[in-house]
Amino acid sequence: MKYDGKAFNSAVEEYKSLLGNTKNSSFLVVFDAKSKNAFLSIAPLSRALHELGNEVNAAGINKKSEALEAIKDVWKIYEELEEGKSRGKTAALKDFITEVGKKVNDFEKIFKKPDYTIESKDSGFGGNFNLPFRNEWFKEYKTEELDDTCKKIWKDVYNLKDNENISIGFVLIQKDEMLGHPLEDYLDSYAICWHMLTQCNGNATMSAYTHKSSMREEGDRISELRTTLLGCELCKDIEEEILKKYKNLSKLLSLQRIKPIDASFFISGKGYPGKHLFGEAIGYPTKNRKTRWQSPGQMIYKLDFYPQTSMEDREPLARVGFTDTLPMDIFIETCNIDWKEMRERNYKIKQIADKCDIIKVIGEEINGLKTDFEVGLVKKDGKHRWVRTSDTDVREKINSEYLKRTGIKAGTMANLPGGEAFTTPEYLKGTFVGDVVISIDQSYLLSEKNPLVIEVNKDSYKIISGPKDIIDKFNEKKKEAWEMIIAQEKNKSAPQELIDLRKSNFNKVGEFAINTNPKAKLCDYLIVNEKIARMIHIALGSGFEPDRATDYHTDIVINSPRQKLDIYGLDKDGNEHWIIKKGEFVA
Repeated sequence: MKYDGKAFNSAVEEYKSLLGNTKNSSFLVVFDAKSKNAFLSIAPLSRALHELGNEVNAAGINKKSEALEAIKDVWKIYEELEEGKSRGKTAALKDFITEVGKKVNDFEKIFKKPDYTIESKDSGFGGNFNLPFRNEWFKEYKTEELDDTCKKIWKDVYNLKDNENISIGFVLIQKDEMLGHPLEDYLDSYAICWHMLTQCNGNATMSAYTHKSSMREEGDRISELRTTLLGCELCKDIEEEILKKYKNLSKLLSLQRIKPIDASFFISGKGYPGKHLFGEAIGYPTKNRKTRWQSPGQMIYKLDFYPQTSMEDREPLARVGFTDTLPMDIFIETCNIDWKEMRERNYKIKQIADKCDIIKVIGEEINGLKTDFEVGLVKKDGKHRWVRTSDTDVREKINSEYLKRTGIKAGTMANLPGGEAFTTPEYLKGTFVGDVVISIDQSYLLSEKNPLVIEVNKDSYKIISGPKDIIDKFNEKKKEAWEMIIAQEKNKSAPQELIDLRKSNFNKVGEFAINTNPKAKLCDYLIVNEKIARMIHIALGSGFEPDRATDYHTDIVINSPRQKLDIYGLDKDGNEHWIIKKGEFVA
């Protein structure tokens, strides 16, 4: 390991000793976003807190955070409410909690302040506990290369403007069972986030929270409160009783201080954020009240593949990019590239696919298994499915290509590293052999000897064979996603047409993609492997067009060179247009 593992473990044990007998408690850790010592100390501190059985929410701020101050005001008023004090602010909070409580069980608990608060000072943490900074574990590595990579991302992927408000999400270190990948990869993510922060020319803040092992587990209450307040703040002028109650509370507590940022970058680890109570039980209405969002994030980013986007009058408020806890070497190698050149390869693939009605994918038989399927590209109304040329362009808040195609103002999203030409297939028919990696709650490697074999019959898919543990994990994810849909239906937090759409797409294939990143190589992470030039990937579940939405999206990568895939399109006259032959690009 490139870091000092002994020093890291020593810091964890020291923190555990100083924290004492804390268990099943909520911790808020506030630190100076410009303090490298404080930020790097969060890694062993968060590991210690999680090993003691606590829940953690970390906020990196610049001197002062208006949003955090607003939330502290809410905590204070709730304390007064519990103490029986009666005045305008407590009455307004009680009215809001009571109204929401008619639909959300135990809603009131998210207003309870953290059990413990720790804040960074000049030489350590203070607050409920006095703790030293412990960043001796960190060792500088490829500093210049990482700086260059981060600069390139901010310039070529984001086109970041001066003084934009930026949010950088990092990953807390949890118990071993909640890591899923080597500790070194998680520690690398701290280096990446720090350099992303130092190389941006905006006003950057940082945040992280405890991830959950299940989609159905409740999220940490600090994040839940902030998310709920942000969503209601964006909807407070809509004429619904709950939002009327909220608007009164917002006016009294000046909650307009809680607002969206301009751009976000985050690194994701194993697990899920957990369910959002308000979104699942009530939802956030569009201005015209024709539909509802299930989270403020959906409303803020307003991505084109959300069905609600076409019915939402508000413009997207922010753009987003993300990656996984990649090893630093892989992050640098795959992101410090010629983005223009890669996008040109994507465009060549798009040009071929756009003139074809179907794409054929046929491999050689290996160990009795063979990839052989057809991708339909034309919808029933005769319109061609949208073949996208970039998954890494968030240079504008509004997706200009989508605006030109539809007249609808939608947002932009990027995953890093980039490199794919992809589409939502009208249908997929045949069999494919997933032999690289699958993403569920994290990336899981697939074996060439025991690959995941899936049969697709246009409107549904069936897993024929594969590793039992992976199939079980995938089925559990599907089960939880279905429970989310049923909960929304029961609560009427989304229109029935949207529920029916999510149900109808639940067992469909949502994506077919050809990978194009020339620097990506086989590793443990799907987000990289799904970009390896010449390979392909297929996603089960939700697609990238609004008519194919559902509540999960699971990518599976197929090793095109190994299976010697032939990939070509057929136009309406039956002419062949080749993309890959025997696993190698010909386009």
